[in-house]
Amino acid sequence: MTIDLEWLRTFKAIYECGTLTSAAENLFISQPGVSLHLNSLEGFTGYKLFDRSAKRMVPTERGKALYNFILEPLDKLQTVEQLFGKSSQAEQPTISLGMCFETFQYTLEEHISKLPFNLIIKFGEYPQMLHDLDKGVLDLIVTPHRGEQKNLEYQAFSKERIVMVCGSKLDSRPFQKAIKENKLKEAAGWLKKQTWYSTAADMEHLKRFWQTNFKYHIDFKPNYIVPNISSIVRCLRNEKGVTVIPDFLCREEMRSGELKLLWEGSNVIENTLYFGTRKKTIYTNEVNQIKKIFTQRMA
Repeated sequence: MTIDLEWLRTFKAIYECGTLTSAAENLFISQPGVSLHLNSLEGFTGYKLFDRSAKRMVPTERGKALYNFILEPLDKLQTVEQLFGKSSQAEQPTISLGMCFETFQYTLEEHISKLPFNLIIKFGEYPQMLHDLDKGVLDLIVTPHRGEQKNLEYQAFSKERIVMVCGSKLDSRPFQKAIKENKLKEAAGWLKKQTWYSTAADMEHLKRFWQTNFKYHIDFKPNYIVPNISSIVRCLRNEKGVTVIPDFLCREEMRSGELKLLWEGSNVIENTLYFGTRKKTIYTNEVNQIKKIFTQRMA
């Protein structure tokens, strides 16, 4: 029995994304396919590589050791594939772009077919994106975080506001009355009785919003855990649930009345979004075209 390279790619994606669902989105394969690759790799190694919890795939000590061993070789192999892989349109440059899945769906997805160059999209966590950008694996990233690598530069282009929204059918008058009267304990109690949505990989928006505005750590669990923020928005449309998400991902639904802005918080949370690039690149024209799409879409 020999090891399959795709098993290692899938293992790396699970390790970095934290869930089977996110890994499947990252690799553009089905979740059953991800599970099959992982099971095959564990069968080959003879060791359990992850502890499977309800919210996240937690790597075992064997899993951590394997990841550290394969990370650099796989990154180098990806670079080789990008630089030397045969293309049916060899005259076109290939640009590699890193961002979160929801940002891709909201801004770039509909423009893919019209781009005059090849494009590779990578989803993942921001620290890894910064590392890949610095090493030349990525040419451009969209990020709310700035790294300290001297080889990189950042251009602010938009802001995202973290807000609490709800479905249009939710009667929020008791909550609004409590907020207006500055009865935060009563407002928090009302919120805890509602139906909450969050994502499988990340509850940071909800935790940060709650801590910032109610001054204590969140002490309840969401009712529904779904794959990504886009799923949350679809689930909430014209319903009664509540969530905390970046405002730009639900602007159209709020304009149409399918979602309502429940609360921006007494302490507004805003993140600056940056384009991250290397200071020296041969793809300036292509990168600028992508930047233009983002700037226009998020204006």
